[in-house]
Amino acid sequence: MKSIGLVGVPYSGKSTLFTALTRSGAAGGRANQAVVPVPDDRLGVLASLEGSARIVPAQVRFVDVPGGATGQGLAALRETDALCVVLRAFGVDARPAKELEEVSAELILADLAVAESALEGARKRAKGRSPGVSEEAEALEHAHAVLSGERPLREEAFTDTERASLRGLALLTMKPVIVVANLEEGGMVPADLPPGTVGVWAEIEAETASMQDEEARALLAEFGVTRPGLDAVVAASYRALDLVTFLTTGPDETRAWEVRKGATAPEAAGVVHSDMQRGFIRAEVVGYEDVVAAGGWDAAQARGRLRVEGKDYVVREGDVLHIRFAV
Repeated sequence: MKSIGLVGVPYSGKSTLFTALTRSGAAGGRANQAVVPVPDDRLGVLASLEGSARIVPAQVRFVDVPGGATGQGLAALRETDALCVVLRAFGVDARPAKELEEVSAELILADLAVAESALEGARKRAKGRSPGVSEEAEALEHAHAVLSGERPLREEAFTDTERASLRGLALLTMKPVIVVANLEEGGMVPADLPPGTVGVWAEIEAETASMQDEEARALLAEFGVTRPGLDAVVAASYRALDLVTFLTTGPDETRAWEVRKGATAPEAAGVVHSDMQRGFIRAEVVGYEDVVAAGGWDAAQARGRLRVEGKDYVVREGDVLHIRFAV
């Protein structure tokens, strides 16, 4: 399960978006967190075809840190996998592009402070010529130079060795970013925001937080919201984190699993259970569309749609997998 940290300047509507996405109110304190199911209509379809006893969607955790870029707040954000920058794009005085610059500058300064402290320690240890310390110092020198140039680390090309050296610092500007424009009713994403910016009518969606799903969707449809903010933000998050979804189905359950794009069949098996990866034999694969077109897994197999794949197979979005293993 991935976690997404919400960041934004005061009055950007960050906590309103949190309520809209998670359908839970802000409770105050150190950090508001909520785990929500990832919307996926394919699960219901497969469960119906296979007579599954239960449906288990993938999940995502949203983290809203009250109080902005405090030490405590930054620590909570460093534990997340990606950042969602919330920008106020409602009101005549809205300057979302300027807000994006402000948030980026705050995150760069926060990382610069961490990098400077770590670099000082690495330089001292390098004098003793401890194994691996010189590599750590070189990686920190590189990161420090990028941050000093007021650039986020995600825009820089680091080697795998450098990334390994920096990973423990959980630097904020190295995390993937999703940009969300908090719009007023009927508003559109401003043209001066980055491509891929997600527009959400957070205030309207937050008002449906206490409603049942069908009731909420019906009300949002009356306002012209055909795709709820959660769907759009999660989709953008998966793109930013380079994730794909594979599915498993059968009489017991139909379930969605997340895995990094480019993962092999044994790695996907390991997401389900470590024993499956350790004892991986093969993966039986049918594409979701083929399962649906045939009317079920067995029917798809009878039509010759099932593929038997080995350890080198790269899992694709929407693959329905049966893993064969022995331990």
